[in-house]
Amino acid sequence: MSVFGPIDVNPTHHPPASDALDATRRTRLANERTYLAWWRSGLAAFAVGVGVGKVAPELGSSGPRWPWAIVGSGFALLGIAFFAYGFERRREVERALDRGTFAREVGIVVALLAGAGLVLGLATLLLIAVDT
Repeated sequence: MSVFGPIDVNPTHHPPASDALDATRRTRLANERTYLAWWRSGLAAFAVGVGVGKVAPELGSSGPRWPWAIVGSGFALLGIAFFAYGFERRREVERALDRGTFAREVGIVVALLAGAGLVLGLATLLLIAVDT
């Protein structure tokens, strides 16, 4: 006996319809939390964009400001991409739930977002290293 109740080891057991409804409800709530996480990531990217593009050059940049502005703008674009993909991903999951199917993430989009973050992070590091 588990602390969470009896463990069902019968592979032919089918949960009652109310269990499926509850699982769908929980999945919808998780989808909503995930959507809000995409929003938080987008807002964080905007904040980093302002920090890199406007604040950092004011604090001690001795060189030109345009490289900082380009990297800061890149973070702002990344934030826009987070909002857009988060919105589309939420819609895909909701449609899949309505159909009773599963919506896989688009791996190439996630890879592109991660790659963009990596490139922008490296560009920021390079600007900091070169400007000191």
